[in-house]
Amino acid sequence: MIRPFARVCALAFAMVLQAGLAGYALAQSAQAPDAGSTGGPENAQAGSAGRPQSGPPPELPVLYVTSVEVFRSQLEPHQDVIRVRGLAGSGGWSAAELVPLFSGAGTDGILDLQFIAVFPLTSQKPMGFAPMDAIFPLEVGHPYKGVRVRAAANTLELKQLPGSAEVKISKEDCKACIGKKYVEKGKAAPGTAGVVREEDLPRNFRVIMPDHGVAGITHNMNRLNLVIGDDKETIIDAFWE
Repeated sequence: MIRPFARVCALAFAMVLQAGLAGYALAQSAQAPDAGSTGGPENAQAGSAGRPQSGPPPELPVLYVTSVEVFRSQLEPHQDVIRVRGLAGSGGWSAAELVPLFSGAGTDGILDLQFIAVFPLTSQKPMGFAPMDAIFPLEVGHPYKGVRVRAAANTLELKQLPGSAEVKISKEDCKACIGKKYVEKGKAAPGTAGVVREEDLPRNFRVIMPDHGVAGITHNMNRLNLVIGDDKETIIDAFWE
């Protein structure tokens, strides 16, 4: 998932500024999972894959990145610190961090980062998108002209340092999907009451019809599943896989 040398690069950057950025390190302490969304019986789906008992915790890109900010210290030597905010599809995600996609800057001078986090152990009910944030300190005298942050479903780029960029996410979080009709793309106008439009859902979602099987179990916490009732229209259940 994340190439080993990328993680080494991230750790090296952090070590360089460890003494001077203690306050920032506190801001990046691991986020506690939401109460009631950490894999209890009320949230678990039968057959959900669990976390391996040994080795590093499993990580995936956070669903969306919503803002990128770069702060520059006022005192010499000037240091830049990147702060990223985003949204996970559900509760239960924790320990968000930024990891370089590859070592060093690209030919465009942009630092390419992945926004990742530890994902939940079991499937989660859609209770609304969950906010996530992480910071990444840059070493003094870094060569980067800008920052690009990649999430699972979008990318946000900041072309000038310091500075900021943000984007609004208008996708359906499916908190209120159950009981509504699922409508394929182009078959309902925006804002139509009582329906969930295909084009409004996050990418990579899955519709499970009453007469369809499922091709195996994939523990992908960035995939929203909609279970359709016998009328082949009404959503009777929903969960992040």
